Amino acid sequence: QVQLVESRGGLVQPGGSLRLSCAASGSIFGIGAMGWYRQAPGKQRELVAVIFSSGGTTYADSAKGRFTISRDNAKNTVYLQMNSLNPEDTAVYYCYCNRGGSGYWGQGTQVTVSS
Repeated sequence: QVQLVESRGGLVQPGGSLRLSCAASGSIFGIGAMGWYRQAPGKQRELVAVIFSSGGTTYADSAKGRFTISRDNAKNTVYLQMNSLNPEDTAVYYCYCNRGGSGYWGQGTQVTVSS
């Protein structure tokens, strides 16, 4: 089993920035891809960004140019730097990883972009 614990999100003004982190613990050997998803009220959960064990990344179109995903394998932690936030980014953000063919989720953290 892998446990994922996200940092606290928060309230950010439009145009602002926020950095999320997610630390993995437990059976961490062999963790592959790590990523971030989000779910806005009344919408389906969607991929924001993913980083593979090779370091390669994939971003949703909405995140390209504004968000940066990174990982520190020594700390078993994945980060999401979010810049130029707008109200459409308001959602619960979930950390995700896969290991051995199984997927694991964090508990989610609320990010609200509002003036």
